[in-house]
Amino acid sequence: MGILSGNPQDEPMHYGEVFSTWNFVMVANKDIADTQVLLNHAGDDDLKKLLQESIEAGKAAVKQVSELLKANGVALPPSAPEPPHADLNEIPPGARFPDPDIAATAAMALATGLVSCSQIMGQSIREDIAMMFGQFHLAKAALGAKYLKLTKEKGWLVPPPLHHYKSAEG
Repeated sequence: MGILSGNPQDEPMHYGEVFSTWNFVMVANKDIADTQVLLNHAGDDDLKKLLQESIEAGKAAVKQVSELLKANGVALPPSAPEPPHADLNEIPPGARFPDPDIAATAAMALATGLVSCSQIMGQSIREDIAMMFGQFHLAKAALGAKYLKLTKEKGWLVPPPLHHYKSAEG
């Protein structure tokens, strides 16, 4: 039997896994709080549902990774305080985030999370950690696709210059 080839949960985490998972929890907690603020500003009901879905997915991931860290004797990072609920109608017009910007910001956070999950998957030597972040990666990609569809349907997508190339032969 080779080195570290038993039950992955009985194997120690290496320093990169410890730091990356700890950092993931810290960043995810901040992202959850940021998304809660965006939810306060959102007016579109479909966007609100996606933001709520993002918050719930983030909380589930934080819970799962926090349990991993605790089981391995790693202290958890501080979490961002939950922002208070705000009434959309009480936010002054100049201070309110518009729905297209909210959707773009949420999608950007998901894209950043995809990169983070990929990095943790790539550096992990424990299969259970790599699989956990593979699941988070798939969930983030699916949620990102929902944001893309929403931004297209609502007319909020700002595409880059589109390339319409036709060869001289065709």
